[in-house]
Amino acid sequence: MPVGDLHWANLAGPQLSILDWEGWGMAPASYDAALLHAYSLAVPELAERVRREFSDILASEAGCFAELVVITELLQSAERGDNRELVPALRQRAREVSGLGR
Repeated sequence: MPVGDLHWANLAGPQLSILDWEGWGMAPASYDAALLHAYSLAVPELAERVRREFSDILASEAGCFAELVVITELLQSAERGDNRELVPALRQRAREVSGLGR
């Protein structure tokens, strides 16, 4: 499935505009929703809103898989110094999605 680069740095308003679409290609279904959700985890209220708005996508089997793919990619990039502030929330979300946090 074709995907983009959907995260907060690539969104503008007040009317929705998507910018900087250099990251695109094939990825699991629901990847963009999972990416936006993962980048929202540092602000729990925002993450909850994204989860609610994309609940039909993120709650699906494909959505759970996409979340784990995105979390893995972001944790890997955090090892290189990117978005280190997301690491605790990403690890927690991985436990929740995988069922290990229950």
